[in-house]
Amino acid sequence: MISMEELKRSFKASVWFMFLTFPILVIKVNPIEKTVIWRWENMAFVGIGVFMLSILIRAFYIHRERLRSLTISKKRFGYIGDEPLVQFILREPKYLYPLAAATLLFALLFPSLFDTYQTNVMTTALMYVVLGLGLNIVVGVAGLLDLGYVAFYAVGAYSYALLNLHFDLGFWAILPMGALLAAMFGIVLGFPVLRLRGDYLAIVTLGFGEIIRLVLENWSEFSQGPSGISNIPRPGFFGMEMDLNSAIVYMYYLVVGLVIITIFVVNRLQDSRLGRAWIALREDEIACQAMGIDKTKTKLTAFALGATWAGIVGVIFAAKTTFINPASFTFLESAIILSIVVLGGMGSILGVIIGALILILLPEYLRALSEYRMLAFGAILVLMMVFRPQGIIANVRRSYQFKKSAKEGDA
Repeated sequence: MISMEELKRSFKASVWFMFLTFPILVIKVNPIEKTVIWRWENMAFVGIGVFMLSILIRAFYIHRERLRSLTISKKRFGYIGDEPLVQFILREPKYLYPLAAATLLFALLFPSLFDTYQTNVMTTALMYVVLGLGLNIVVGVAGLLDLGYVAFYAVGAYSYALLNLHFDLGFWAILPMGALLAAMFGIVLGFPVLRLRGDYLAIVTLGFGEIIRLVLENWSEFSQGPSGISNIPRPGFFGMEMDLNSAIVYMYYLVVGLVIITIFVVNRLQDSRLGRAWIALREDEIACQAMGIDKTKTKLTAFALGATWAGIVGVIFAAKTTFINPASFTFLESAIILSIVVLGGMGSILGVIIGALILILLPEYLRALSEYRMLAFGAILVLMMVFRPQGIIANVRRSYQFKKSAKEGDA
């Protein structure tokens, strides 16, 4: 049963949401007739809806805590020992491989099942999956708060646009060059911030991202300024001519392949010696250095590898849109990518993938709500951060247990 205190909290939450949405949902001004329409029923709907939703969420958490207290039935209710069911499924090959095969099959058949518009939207979402996984290396695994990640994204995009404009180089020739240039910029950013951490690190990386954007916007002789660069060619396939629909489908499969490669590489990095050094750096920088880990090398490697994926996606972004300008690389892009990592679960690969799909696809599919879609989108983020701050799929801390052998027991 829900206590009276919980009911009071739900009521306060509903009143707070009614207050926040009052100017948007209740007041409607008609500038032509110079009249104001008061839609009080909308405020009642918001209050009742938030109150009921809050009660359901609180009831769910109360029920879950009761289940956790019943140690006998943990396995039956989704917990294997102290490990959540999702993590258990991901560690068991008999569950993981069929699930991965079904997901891959759906991804391959997606252009056949949906129209070109849906394919184009999914391509954008998958690009943000790669961006989220790249930033997850820096923020989620290494614990370095980077608010200027979009700068490396811009470096990759402008690498393709400028090298194609001045030297007529193709997509496949510039793709590794864009990744290399972004990695170099990651190292350049890493050197000044070696001694910084926390808020100071975030401020410096934010400034770095703004410097890159302002240089691209004001150095017209180099980057064409605010006008941007247009007519960027799409990637080719052995010289074949493709129409717009075929190019969109081809780009989709190209990004799907990049997502698969990224997941494999990032997973191997997390399990490697370097990945364990990143985790140690995130948990305690002083203890990490005391254990003999090279802090400088570890930080620079994290920035460089994270920037590499941003550079690759930047090249693909320029080829996909065929037009870029500095307005595409504002701080809002860095905030969205960081939100993907935080919402999905810092350090969790599957969580970042789900977070990217939610944050990119949800605003697109909520267009039916018209002016309320961003309100609903923001409300979902607020509820997520309040009731599950660890993210959709939290990264389980690894633990090692020492078991005595039979010989040691006899001794």
